[in-house]
Amino acid sequence: MKVWPLALGIYLLMLPVTAMVPLLYQLTEGRYPGLSDLERHLFMSANMAGALLFALMAGLLSDRLGRRKGLIVPALMVNGLVLLLMTWHWPYPVYLGLRFVEGCAHMTALSLAMTLAADGARRGREGGAMGLVGAAMSLGVASGAVLGGQLGAEVPERVFLWGGVLMLALSLGSAQVIRDAHAARAPLRLRALVALTLERRTLLVPYAFTFVDRLTVGFIISTVSLYFATVLGLEAARIGLVMAAFLLPFAVLTWPAGLLSQRWDPAAMMASGSLLYGVVLAGLGLVTEQLVLAWMALGGVVAALMFAPSLVLVARLADPAQRATAMGGFHLAGSLGFMLGPLVGVGVLTGLQSLGLPPYPGVFLVVGSLEALCVLVCLPWLLRLHRTAGLRQAPDRGPDRQ
Repeated sequence: MKVWPLALGIYLLMLPVTAMVPLLYQLTEGRYPGLSDLERHLFMSANMAGALLFALMAGLLSDRLGRRKGLIVPALMVNGLVLLLMTWHWPYPVYLGLRFVEGCAHMTALSLAMTLAADGARRGREGGAMGLVGAAMSLGVASGAVLGGQLGAEVPERVFLWGGVLMLALSLGSAQVIRDAHAARAPLRLRALVALTLERRTLLVPYAFTFVDRLTVGFIISTVSLYFATVLGLEAARIGLVMAAFLLPFAVLTWPAGLLSQRWDPAAMMASGSLLYGVVLAGLGLVTEQLVLAWMALGGVVAALMFAPSLVLVARLADPAQRATAMGGFHLAGSLGFMLGPLVGVGVLTGLQSLGLPPYPGVFLVVGSLEALCVLVCLPWLLRLHRTAGLRQAPDRGPDRQ
């Protein structure tokens, strides 16, 4: 099927997720007064724990069945129902449990929708397809942050009601629009991803980068969001605009970055973008309230250089019959990073405070430096990918097994 309906669906799928970001303080401390920093951060981590589990399971099951639609539609239905349930005031552990289920359903739909886009892309044209769906995902994240700040300014729970209705409508629309591309069946084994990465060890490179990149995103939507609310004193609507300043350039430039990765070396683009992004993140704690909007926009520009190329590398390195498993591994690594991001943020804050050091800007310096560390650790494999002419020229056969 065509890529643009999938891109539109991914855009809508991302809206409820990030609508909660500018309202993090209101949806945690506001509903449950007296929560600790760790408990507030768990609101984001619980969601990503579910995504972590189903990033792999959805891909394995889809590859075995040779179908994507049969899993996407019910996942969207579950996502919508869980969001509606969250409008009620549950005990906090139940609240976190609903967030976990929401993450399971959301990642199932997202991972398989992106796999469908890869299934339909012609060999050598993965950059345009993956760049488009990546841009849709980023644009949905940016739009959700703005909408959430506006919709939930007076009644934060409104984002659950709005998001639930949207997901149920998207489920019904997907049942009518989505068509499965031809996909060969693969055996359902939990060791399938391990076998795939042992067979094509270069997949570990985009996996490592997405792990660190999504860890920083988890840090941004939790620790940085709380930093904006408690230290800079920004209101929810203003936080949404600041997040959008980062995410909108990221979204707009992801598709061009995907197209560029068809002509340029995607491994080099991914590494250079990560280094620049790490520098911007490390400096965020030194930026004043007046400059934070422009600084976040700069971060969005350089972040686009690393995201689309990592998707392209996964699509090219995996055989078509194993592509959902490979993409599931990509999302598994990203979800693990996303889940750990809030925990790393609160851990670094606690560690700095216990040493008698100011938590800000130290936490930004520590987390930003992880991007440079990832490039350094992966440098031998990055050089190997750079020398692999097959990745740059995208031949009919996949790259040699590493």
